Amino acid sequence: MKKVAVVCNYILKPNRIGGMDRFFKLFDEQLKEQGFTVDWFFTDYTAFDFYKNLTIYSANNTSVENKFIEVSCNHHYDIIITHFTELCTKFYKDIQTYNPNSYVIAVDHNPRPLEGFSLKKRVKKRLAGILYSKYIHQFIGVSQYTVNHILNDYGTFLKKKTKVIYNGIDTDVFEKRTQENKNKFIVASHLRPSKGIQDLLKALSYLNPKLLENVIVDVYGEGAYKEELQRLTNEYKLQDKVSFKGSSSKLNELFCNYRYMIQPTYMECFSLSILESLSANIPVITTTVGGNLEVIENNKNGYIYAPGDCKALASILENIIIEKDSITENTSDLIEQEYNLEKMVKHHIKLLP
Repeated sequence: MKKVAVVCNYILKPNRIGGMDRFFKLFDEQLKEQGFTVDWFFTDYTAFDFYKNLTIYSANNTSVENKFIEVSCNHHYDIIITHFTELCTKFYKDIQTYNPNSYVIAVDHNPRPLEGFSLKKRVKKRLAGILYSKYIHQFIGVSQYTVNHILNDYGTFLKKKTKVIYNGIDTDVFEKRTQENKNKFIVASHLRPSKGIQDLLKALSYLNPKLLENVIVDVYGEGAYKEELQRLTNEYKLQDKVSFKGSSSKLNELFCNYRYMIQPTYMECFSLSILESLSANIPVITTTVGGNLEVIENNKNGYIYAPGDCKALASILENIIIEKDSITENTSDLIEQEYNLEKMVKHHIKLLP
């Protein structure tokens, strides 16, 4: 019986059950159905029911990489899969030291800075690719954008063992929008500067206050930038328009209460929030970064603008509010056909030797 370890630089939270959580759970179920045993390693985890059937090691006060090495000293794994970890580090050499002949798959979800890495960091990554890529048998990017950057960062010589597997979501759990919910907007995002929510607040401040009379913007998520975003909300006198709702494990039921999702991000790999919003038949207003353009088509299932262009975002919002522009197409069909969770899991299962 082959033994699989999945190492994830990811914190499990009962108040945040999202697309990756559902992937982890279904992947575990299907691996076990095929006769594999599976151990999971996460950055932090306190037991809750959603994950009750998974065997989980929590890193707690150390890195998830160190926790895996600690455990693997006494366990042999045939297949090792990483998610959200930095690629081409000494960790991958250590994997082979303690698990010789194991098959290693590295899944890259990590966005890149809009302005790119510094020269020093680019050189460092290229050297890391030369030194440590030989310990990884398969590189997976969650979008074509990600694959392009893996090759750009670590070397084009990795092309033969690098491929795209798009993220997918469980479309069955998302309630569909059935009414207009005019001028209600949702943001679902970690609260940090790179997510660009400060730009949304500035864009709203550009609009005529009369246009905002019936506008509601609900922000779901937590993060260290929350205090600054609340300060800006007060500065722009948007307290009656923008509400910070915190994290929610019920976003699959909440998206349908809105008309559009806004994601003004500066960094993105391939956004599960976008897929989730579209699955609920909620078009998306977002930026041209990362893999966004691989799923959002301007004026068809959303609106696209350049990151940081607050005036362009303000213009999009104004045209929606005055009903000059509107997305009428059902946005959920694309997600159900191309970005569903079963398809994602099936492709990941196919990777296993």
